[in-house]
Amino acid sequence: MTTSGLVAGLAAFGRDDVSVVGGKAANLGELIGAGLPVPPGFVVTTAGYQAYVAANALQDRIVALVPDAGLGDDQAYEDAAAQIAELFAGGTMPDVLLQEITDAYRELGEPAVAVRSSATAEDLADASFAGQQDTYLNLVGTAAVLNAVRRCWASLWTARAMAYRARQGIDPAEVSLAVVIQTLVDAASSGVMFTADPGTGRRDLVLISAAWGLGEAVVGGLVNTDQLTLAGEDLTISDRHTADKTVQTVRTTDGTAEIEVPADRRSAAVLDDTAARTLAGLGRRIAEHFGSPQDIEWVRSTNGELLIVQARPITALPDPIGPVPTDWPVPHDHAWYFRASIVEQLPDPLTPLFAEVIDPAVTGSITSLMNEFIGAGTVRPGDVRLPTVNGYAYYEYANDSLWRVARKSPAALRGAYGQKGFGGRARWENVSRPTYQAAVDSWTGRSLRELSAAELLDGVAELVLAGAIYYTAVQTIIPLAATAEILLTRYYDAFIRRDGDPPAAGLLLGFDSEPIRAERSLWDLARWAQQRAALAAWLTATPADQVVSALGLGSVAADEELPEGLESEAAEFAARFTQHLDAYGHAVYNLDFVNPVPADDPAPLIDTVRLYLQGQAGDPYERQRRLQQKRDAATVVIRRRIDPVRRGQFDWLLRRAQAIAPIREDALADVGLAWPQLRRMLAELGHRLVAAGVVEQVDDVYWCQRVEIEAALADGDRHDLRALIEQRREVWRGQRRATPPQLLPQGTWMDKLGSMMPATMTEQTGDVLTGIGASSGRVTGTARVLTGPSDFARLQPGEILVASITTPAWTSLFARAGAVVTDIGGPLSHSSIVAREYGIPAVLGTAVATRRITDGQQITVDGDTGKVYLAEPASALVGPEHRRLNRWLIAGGTVAAVAGSAAAAVIQRRRHR
Repeated sequence: MTTSGLVAGLAAFGRDDVSVVGGKAANLGELIGAGLPVPPGFVVTTAGYQAYVAANALQDRIVALVPDAGLGDDQAYEDAAAQIAELFAGGTMPDVLLQEITDAYRELGEPAVAVRSSATAEDLADASFAGQQDTYLNLVGTAAVLNAVRRCWASLWTARAMAYRARQGIDPAEVSLAVVIQTLVDAASSGVMFTADPGTGRRDLVLISAAWGLGEAVVGGLVNTDQLTLAGEDLTISDRHTADKTVQTVRTTDGTAEIEVPADRRSAAVLDDTAARTLAGLGRRIAEHFGSPQDIEWVRSTNGELLIVQARPITALPDPIGPVPTDWPVPHDHAWYFRASIVEQLPDPLTPLFAEVIDPAVTGSITSLMNEFIGAGTVRPGDVRLPTVNGYAYYEYANDSLWRVARKSPAALRGAYGQKGFGGRARWENVSRPTYQAAVDSWTGRSLRELSAAELLDGVAELVLAGAIYYTAVQTIIPLAATAEILLTRYYDAFIRRDGDPPAAGLLLGFDSEPIRAERSLWDLARWAQQRAALAAWLTATPADQVVSALGLGSVAADEELPEGLESEAAEFAARFTQHLDAYGHAVYNLDFVNPVPADDPAPLIDTVRLYLQGQAGDPYERQRRLQQKRDAATVVIRRRIDPVRRGQFDWLLRRAQAIAPIREDALADVGLAWPQLRRMLAELGHRLVAAGVVEQVDDVYWCQRVEIEAALADGDRHDLRALIEQRREVWRGQRRATPPQLLPQGTWMDKLGSMMPATMTEQTGDVLTGIGASSGRVTGTARVLTGPSDFARLQPGEILVASITTPAWTSLFARAGAVVTDIGGPLSHSSIVAREYGIPAVLGTAVATRRITDGQQITVDGDTGKVYLAEPASALVGPEHRRLNRWLIAGGTVAAVAGSAAAAVIQRRRHR
């Protein structure tokens, strides 16, 4: 390195010198030191940039021109960039710097060179800044090199670079730029290589793009490229696509130009198998050296030598994703498999431990219920199971059991609508829920540290069984509620309703239920906080996860400091919020206990409180009052105009539906009553596994099976589970990308029952998704695809909520959603009930919404027709024939609801949760 520190050879630097030579030069120097092939060159350090800026008094003028973060628009950045470029072009190169660049270029042999920017905030593991600064190719002569250096310095302040740094929160006063000058390789071909698949995250793949000529056109996407995928340790070429390459970038006397590829090379492979494997081997060496997957630019000279001209970490690389299943083989040929009822609350593939405990729990509870309602011995051992197919839970019913159940349907009907059935509400209140609560209480407060692993795992199985028994008992309420609403709707539409009358569902709105009470509880908390200005200001301005951490809410330990003077009010807020969690924190987002409940991570609920404080959601008391008023007024008008006979029938049907509908929501809201305690018990096991050194993190316990947990805790690191867990996670991620069929096996007579399932049976590949219109209205807006509570904060007021399913725990989101679209659900599901309460359109049961709709996409949701338009249609069908179709779907469910009271298969089938 020169004495001044302004210019030095690339080999003098390494990965720790980013502040001196920027990310690109530091990585190239590191590669040279590791013995990898890199074209020779030198670097003008950041000290050289700073010397130029200081000599021309540019720093203060530059910073003053940069738009303030969050305030600058595109034009403001463009204007600033143009003015800053003029400042650099008009400056004078300091004599020492001028001489050192001239000498270094002479020592290189004064060849044609590539001049590349190398910023201090570039080619980093968490932000690549790829393409934000400039590169100049095929420059010959000192004057051309010096001019390119100035232009590279100015490119630190292009509009795109300034805007990108603003989004990353990087102070403009802290950035600097070095410039790399390298001999330009006489390139026969070039391209880009990823040492992991950026799409799937698979680290065992190497992806290569290759084209004729120089690589800048490849990087800029200006030319077609050959695509190769190499897999495994032996770098087998698993996929090859040879493109029709019409254009290539070549050197000219004036720089570079795009020319036509000669006809005999257009369809020829740029890299043969040997060259591809050699290049991929270099990529693997680079990734191993840096310790992370790399994004690499390469070039192959006309003499066949492969060289590396850039390497940077692949940013935002997803976790590895396994193959996406396409075949759905069933475990047994003589059985029927379907996804409904409790499975609706399991939209993702199951984690191993949950799959292990939920199968016997559901099997036992269903068998017991069916034999009670239908008759002892009707459902026999082995008739009912809850296995997984490609990781997804399915009810399995042996074909023989279905015929036995069908023969006993009359007895089932008497059980459903006689004393046993209509006593479902009393049974739930007096038996089912108290029994479930007692099971939870028996474990709450016990010293988990004093229990053995076997005792904890027995307790987990016991509580999951208690939850399954409770959920199965709730199935005696759901068909009753469904039938009550369906019968009311049928009678009302056929004999009473006139144009202008509300739909029958509108006469069931405005009643209290557990999700509505939970919503009002958060509203009350927000109103209390709003009366304390300093506390309200802190809650509004502070991200939800920081509030949770500062207050030590849920299972999160307090490790953030509170602003001075807020201690007392914050402590009272925390106490009040904890009371809310004690009452409502067990609501599940997804029944698989790998997913936190609000009692564990209440950040989504804090976001709702903040929403109320900011005035971005309405008063739930006022909304409920308006619904009640509207409902009661409509009922009075309707009753006055109909004759006594119809009035009597209408009153009976309405009272029955209004009485049972809220109970369904109350019952479903308590399904997760055991889940906070379950997760505490599993966390205890997870901590022990971490302490034993056999897993990386506490939550890895969910990816183990019981025998593995017990063996690992007994023998320690002799049973290291980390590789197995990562393999299972990878498989799970691939499975999660699949759309599980609602019924299996496919291609049988059972496909005719598809309309009875809680999601469509088709894959839906067009621009219009069809589901079930569950709440009327039409809205066009931004889709926000949410996978769970960790995403809740991303939903902005008015955006369209897109999810696999929404359980009662999702209710707080409806206050800000403009519409709702789900994969699973129907006209009588929780999603539809709450959407109607909020007066927003809902299309449910599309099966593919979360896979077909892109986050941030503009879509149209038509709750009248049950359609979601991924592109705005020329004319949307909203005529009476589509409303009739929706009513037919609802009415068609009557048969299933009645049969559901008779047979476990259809008790589970209804589109309810």
